[in-house]
Amino acid sequence: MASWEKIVEGVKSIALIKTKIRRGKRIALLVDGPNILRKELGVHLEDIVNALSEIGSIRVAKVILNQYAPQSLIEAVSNQGFEPVIVAGETGVKLAVEAMREVYNPNVDMIALATRNTEFVPIILKAKEKGKETAIVGVEPGLSAALKHAADYVIILKARGVSDEEGHIEDTEKGGEGRKGS
Repeated sequence: MASWEKIVEGVKSIALIKTKIRRGKRIALLVDGPNILRKELGVHLEDIVNALSEIGSIRVAKVILNQYAPQSLIEAVSNQGFEPVIVAGETGVKLAVEAMREVYNPNVDMIALATRNTEFVPIILKAKEKGKETAIVGVEPGLSAALKHAADYVIILKARGVSDEEGHIEDTEKGGEGRKGS
């Protein structure tokens, strides 16, 4: 066997391993930046990614930010592998448009919204109507009860440095507590 054949053979085996690892749901994650990425909440994008990695693999990752977002935040979002989407007007409208785009994306099984606002309940309901599973990633205080009840999965993150439990995932369809998240 020639040396190039060994290399090609190795690449095939790596590709097979990668497909075995990526089981679970294909997730579109949309983050309401001004609502979730606040200093006082202490939530980081990696916390959200780690919590969702228990459910599936993130295929779409976008953070919606307003025009007042500091350049350092935009760079941090980009460095985490997310697509920063800068909006001159209302961030909620852009998040809704992006979410609806993903609802109709055949390569996505789950829509995950990182927000605390009740205004996104209609998106959750439409996603479920179109056969998508839904997840809400939020933080207390201020996480909407309507969002919690509408979504299939609820992930509540705790601020970093809190001595309490780091967070949990609740499967609302089964009515009980789920796996630990971070």
